[in-house]
Amino acid sequence: QVQLVESGGGLVQAGGSLTLSCVANGLTFSSYAMGWFRQAPGKDREFVAGIFATGYSTYYADSVKGRFTILRDNFKNMVYLRMNRLQAEDTAVYYCAAGTYADPNPHQYHYWGRGTQVTVSS
Repeated sequence: QVQLVESGGGLVQAGGSLTLSCVANGLTFSSYAMGWFRQAPGKDREFVAGIFATGYSTYYADSVKGRFTILRDNFKNMVYLRMNRLQAEDTAVYYCAAGTYADPNPHQYHYWGRGTQVTVSS
């Protein structure tokens, strides 16, 4: 059974940093692209960042480019999202997902975690 579990969320002041982690079990992790999405209250789920299976290519939403970094460790079956210079607008539940392509389209992803809450106070 495939399981993705996020951790590392919490409450942080604007301008601060957080690193989210996601561990994947039950799949050949190195064969999957990984993505981070987020969903704020009353809004649709949106793409944040994606990384291809090899880790050599990454994609970011314009809203986080230059502030967030997606990384993966294929030996540990882990994907990370380093978030710097956090803003109140970054407040959301953050989800990791595994799929075929590191693509903003959520339909490209086959497996999803349950999410971790990030709250940025202004």
